[in-house]
Amino acid sequence: MACIADGCLLPIEADQGYPQGKWIPHQRGTIMTKRLSLTLATVSAATLLAVTPALAQDRTFTVSWWGFNGDALQEIIIDPFQEMCSCEVVFETGNNADRLSRLQLREGAGVDVIYLTDRFSQLGIDLGLFQPIDRAQVPNIEQIYDLAQAPQGEYGPAYTIGRVGIVYNADEVAEPITSWNDLWRDDLTSQVSLPGITTTAGPMVVMRAAERAGVDAYGDPDAAFAGVAEILPNVLTNYNTGSEMINLFSTGEITVSMAQDFALGRLQAAVPSVVWAELGDGDIATLNTINIPSGAENVDLAHMFLNFVLSAEIQQTLAERGVDAPVNSNVTLTAEQAAPWTYGDEMISSLNRVDYVPMNAALDDWINRWNEIFGM
Repeated sequence: MACIADGCLLPIEADQGYPQGKWIPHQRGTIMTKRLSLTLATVSAATLLAVTPALAQDRTFTVSWWGFNGDALQEIIIDPFQEMCSCEVVFETGNNADRLSRLQLREGAGVDVIYLTDRFSQLGIDLGLFQPIDRAQVPNIEQIYDLAQAPQGEYGPAYTIGRVGIVYNADEVAEPITSWNDLWRDDLTSQVSLPGITTTAGPMVVMRAAERAGVDAYGDPDAAFAGVAEILPNVLTNYNTGSEMINLFSTGEITVSMAQDFALGRLQAAVPSVVWAELGDGDIATLNTINIPSGAENVDLAHMFLNFVLSAEIQQTLAERGVDAPVNSNVTLTAEQAAPWTYGDEMISSLNRVDYVPMNAALDDWINRWNEIFGM
């Protein structure tokens, strides 16, 4: 099984921390929980049971996610969902690998829905930790982009889509960057930072090196990593968090990097001359998914939650509030609102997809080969 240790570039980096005053330590290691109560003082128990007998049983609904944007998500998602389900919502937070490992140790139990990047959700599928989605219970799936509806077969949909591309300081780089192959340009010696191999974007370096060499990264890893070795003169350092990358641009140590789009706003705030490259060979899609674990106790509520999160109303609000890019195709954004997001049919249809089944199988070998090249 591929290693699930995670130095990943999460949708928000782990070093950003949890919202102060909102999260309390749980007794299990690094897990953090937030318990939210719903007051129904104005509704009698008898009336509530008569109206919603299946949902009025003081159930606890457990969401596993990263723990960022806590205040906004409470207001936009959690508070209204609790009114719908008459349940108590409990969070389990942490990075992709930690939460997936916990779920594996519990054999798919203890969580009702789990948010993961697509690389890690594929690992969960391969481990048998998720159950298929009953799409009849999630009609809003029909409203989201095709790419998001069933990115990994019968399992969970994507609730947001991002992209990996190239960013560069337009004031410092002589010629615009227009292709992935430009990372190997002679004029970029010691000016590039690449994401580490254990991050979300790191393995994509190997894929692009293979593409440049005209080989299959999985069928001919020797040639793929020969291509990775050829970029070594241009690479000043590898980075493992978005904050590290931004610092390298801020100090002028680098002028070019691979990045996920969620970091662009912070990067441009620090260095306004940094731009997102318009690549003729296309950016790479990253999808954040929601799955229902195989041992979920509240499968009906899990489907209700999925349908709610994918609704046009919630997706619109999340996008406008700067939380997530929308996948519901009925969401309409102004140019200013859409600027930070992977949004719209044209952009989404141009993205390159990653097949994480062979990548996860190859990753242990790739990590070893990468470390030999970069002296890790």
